[in-house]
Parts: sequence; structure tokens; C-alpha cells
Amino acid sequence: MGILCGGGPAPGINSVIGAATIRSVLGGSDVLGIHDGFRRLMQGDVDCASPLTIEDVSRIHFTGGSQVGTSRANPTRDPRHLQVVTDTLQRLGIDALITIGGDDTAFSAMRLADHAGGRLQVVHVPKTIDNDLDLPYGIPTFGFQTARHVGTELVKNLMTDAKTTGRWYLIVAMGRKAGHLALGIGKAAGATLTVIPEEFSTGGGSGKVRLDDLTDILLGAIVKRKALHHDDGTAILAEGLVEHMAPEDLEVFGQLERDEHDHVRLAEVNLGDVVRVRLRSRLAELGLNTGLVSKDIGYELRCADPIPFDMEYTRDLGYCAAQYVLDGGTNAMVTLVNGHFEPMPFNQMLDPQTGRTRVRLVDPHSEHYQIARRYMVRLGTEDFEDAATLTNLARVIGRQPDAFMARFKHLVAGEAAQRAG
Repeated sequence: MGILCGGGPAPGINSVIGAATIRSVLGGSDVLGIHDGFRRLMQGDVDCASPLTIEDVSRIHFTGGSQVGTSRANPTRDPRHLQVVTDTLQRLGIDALITIGGDDTAFSAMRLADHAGGRLQVVHVPKTIDNDLDLPYGIPTFGFQTARHVGTELVKNLMTDAKTTGRWYLIVAMGRKAGHLALGIGKAAGATLTVIPEEFSTGGGSGKVRLDDLTDILLGAIVKRKALHHDDGTAILAEGLVEHMAPEDLEVFGQLERDEHDHVRLAEVNLGDVVRVRLRSRLAELGLNTGLVSKDIGYELRCADPIPFDMEYTRDLGYCAAQYVLDGGTNAMVTLVNGHFEPMPFNQMLDPQTGRTRVRLVDPHSEHYQIARRYMVRLGTEDFEDAATLTNLARVIGRQPDAFMARFKHLVAGEAAQRAG
């Protein structure tokens, strides 16, 4: 049995490794931990694997990080890489492989299983703090709950700082395509508002994020807070907003770096700083002086020690992955639904339109999201329909109600379209 981890770290990886190793050994299999994901396998390096015993892994479920490391190396880019990986696994005597990772690692696992043509059992364990793998409804990817927990604690401290100093924090949270983590943190912490890419596809929207619209959403929230006699606030921005940004707005970020899977390296993009500078300029145009601080959170969350939820969840996943292999199973992703193991065949993970693994997005029509919106402080349709409220908001920026409406009404066009629908 071989075990490898791909993609970015997530709390609970070691729990999967530990549980899968223990079950495999007790089931009569030797276990090899494959270091650095697919990278060294793609190089034909047989020294990339080392034995794992029960003694080695019996307590690692308490710890963050990965006992076998990880990488974003992608063997699917070149068929020759898949062949080298298959040959190297055979040289190591590995006939069953458990992969741990997100959508890219799941795709690599599926392609490897296809390439091996039945010579290799492959089972995937879904891991990502982004929570964007297309698991059954309500089932989180492991690591998400811990990342949300740690992120909420960080935001809670920043909220206290914001109130103490009378400033606004613009906090960019990890999440490559989906806003689950940003929304989860913002909702749990009670942040002033959270902005995620999925909200731009509602009410007939194009799904493309315009930088000016994003800035105006924050500007409107600041004005509304001031109308409520508060100068502080905390805005959570999903980093995936960049991936959904209109092409004409991407130039401001300069040359965008991409990883082995051709994804923009969002952690290297200065979304918070760009928004902060533009927002400061908009505030000055309205005669407002508000302290703004940008802060990225993400790397702080990925290798945290897992909370009990993820410790238990990942030990279950590791056990089920190993048991499925011992029972002869292959070509599937491990899921637990209502406490029962349900393998998801690899071919069910694919999006027929893209040919890639499906991504689970936040449903902006769900109660989960709509409740979050109700607790946010941001301009809404009702602010423009109530004359007293509109007058109060306009007074903050020294404008007449009609001028305020002309400046900010576009922010609620989507809400109006939804009502009409």
C-alpha cells in the first residue's frame, strides 16, 4: 500500500495517513509513505518512499502538516509522466495507492488509475480547506472545519482591533474558486460583510467580478456603518474573486503566476492591497477619512493542528480508504454520508463540460447564504426604498438622496432582478 498527499496542506492529513496505515498493517499489507506527492514519482525516484508502521503513526493524528510532505506536481500534463509514475510504483512493489488531496489530486488519481489499466488499485481521500470538492450535500472536505475555526479566531481578534482603533480591515481569505471558507469565517465571526464570487452570478449577473463594483460594495458598507455611528468594520473577501474578475481588470495585478495545474497562484496576488488603494481613493472623493488595513489569511490555517471534528472525521476517512482497498475496491473517492461509507466512482466526479473534476460552489439562493446576507452591513434594496434611511445615508457623504441613489443604486440591481424573477 502506498500513501501520498498532493496539493496544499490541510489540517487532518496526518490523521488520514495514521488511520490508513494502521488499518492496512492490521489487514496484512506493508505500507510505504510516498514523499512529496507525485513529484519524485514523476522523476522515477524510488528513494521517495519509506516504510510506515503502526508505531510511526500512532499519535500523528494530533498534528498538522503532512508526515509525507506534499506537492502540486501534475503527472497528467504529459502521458510520459503517467508512465514513469506507474513504472516507479511497480518498482516499489506498490499495487494499491491511497491519494490525499483536492480536485487536482483527485483528477491525477483518476488518470493514473486509467493509465495503469487495472494493475493498480487507486482510492482518493478528499482534502481541501476550500470545501469545494463536489461531495454529497452537507458533507465538508476535511480540513475545512479546522481552517474555519482558526480563521474565525484570527478575525475575532482583528474585529476587536478594528473597534479599538476605529479602522476597517480588508481580510482576504483563501478559496481558489469558491467562497465557502470566506463565508464560513465571516458568518461565524459576525464580520461586517463577506464578499464571495458566487454572489455575482445571481439576478442575471454575468458571473464576472468588476473591481469597481467590489470597491463600491465596500464603500457602501462603510457609509452605512457611519450612518449607524460606527467608524470600524471588518470585510472578508474570498481570494477567488480574482479568478472571476473581468479580464480588463486583471491588468492591475500585473503578471499572474500559475501553478502546475494552470491555476493562478492566488496567494501571490495582492487583492487586498489593490482594493485598499482604490477604496481609499473613492473615500477621498466623498470627503471621508477612514483607516484601511489589508490582511491575508490562509497559510496560517493550512497546517494547524486539527480540531476534534477533523481528527475524528479524517480517521474515519483513512480507515474507510484502507478497508475499501483491502476489500478489492478501486477507482473511487471516499465519502461518508450519515455515518456510512459511500465510494464515489471517479467517473462521477467529472464535469462533462470541462472534463475536469466538478467544483462545489456556494449556492447564493440557499438559506445558508441568505441568512448570512441578512446579518451583513451592506447596502440593500430596502435602503433605497425607505426615504428616511436614504436621507440619512446621503447625509454621511454630504449629498442629496437623489445623488446618493444615482451613485450607489447599481449595487442592488441584482436584488431587484431576483425579486422580478
